[in-house]
Amino acid sequence: MKTQGIISMDAETQNKNERINLRVKSSAKRLIDLAAGFEGKTVSNFILTSALKHAEKTVQEHQTMTLNAENSRIFFDALDDPVCFNQKLTAAFEEYDKRVITK
Repeated sequence: MKTQGIISMDAETQNKNERINLRVKSSAKRLIDLAAGFEGKTVSNFILTSALKHAEKTVQEHQTMTLNAENSRIFFDALDDPVCFNQKLTAAFEEYDKRVITK
């Protein structure tokens, strides 16, 4: 699964410069060991592939909006309406600029 603009599963083949350390209960470790063995993977590879799949799914869910027909109409009608900059909207933009750091 590849998601545009997101590191995908082929990240496994790239140079590995970062490290993630986990502390887990022994029961969780046994379960992960068992699951990794069933898939013929090392524990590290199993954790990495599982985490990447879940991360991509989570990002996709937050970047995609699904609307029914009525909500879709309302959304596109709102896009067609001219924006009315009032004091609250201006304050919201200013607050956004203070809080959000874009890289």
